[in-house]
Amino acid sequence: MHDNTVDRTTDGTGRLCDLTFEQIRKLNPAANHRLRNDFPHEKVPTLREAVAESLNHNLTIFFDVKGHANKAADALKKIYMEFPQLYNNSMVCSFLPEVIYKMRQTDRNVVTGLTHRPWSLSHTGDGKPRYDALWRHCLFVVMDILLDWSLHNLLWYLCGISAFLIQKDFVSPAYLRKWSAKGIHVVGWTVNSFNEKSYYESHLGASYITDSLLEDCRPHF
Repeated sequence: MHDNTVDRTTDGTGRLCDLTFEQIRKLNPAANHRLRNDFPHEKVPTLREAVAESLNHNLTIFFDVKGHANKAADALKKIYMEFPQLYNNSMVCSFLPEVIYKMRQTDRNVVTGLTHRPWSLSHTGDGKPRYDALWRHCLFVVMDILLDWSLHNLLWYLCGISAFLIQKDFVSPAYLRKWSAKGIHVVGWTVNSFNEKSYYESHLGASYITDSLLEDCRPHF
């Protein structure tokens, strides 16, 4: 599940941590999708079911891990052992360096990537400050600066990544060249408009993640 709640991605409501898997299983993950009328009775799959279905359609999988580094690494290791083709068409990525570090410790053959949005600690995706208190806002701005420096200069190497997933607005030719010199592939997210896709394809020649290849979607921050 992508969010902390199930409201946006299913026909249910509530915090994910307050629900059992049996309750989540009954929700429809296609309820808010543009093709929801074609898939009225979908159920939230297990990780194994989702992987098997994706491989059946020859899809590249990005395992976006939100936390619980040890549990996630153990679960993914079992999945990779059961589906060894994942080594060639999937990536484990996370905003949390400890997740990627643990995954690389567990299995060095898994392709991994760090995910980043500059100023994410001090600001929400639409640019608004997260905190009203000036001292707290300034503190998290400093933490953002340190995190950004660490990711670009130290953590990428310590984590042994192959890709860097960056919020789409921060990608430029110079940025791509910087990472290319380190042997790191840059992936922009989430590129949802026709003009942005054209820019990434024709001008940047860069990879990107999108919610739809066919039409414009609501922007994601």
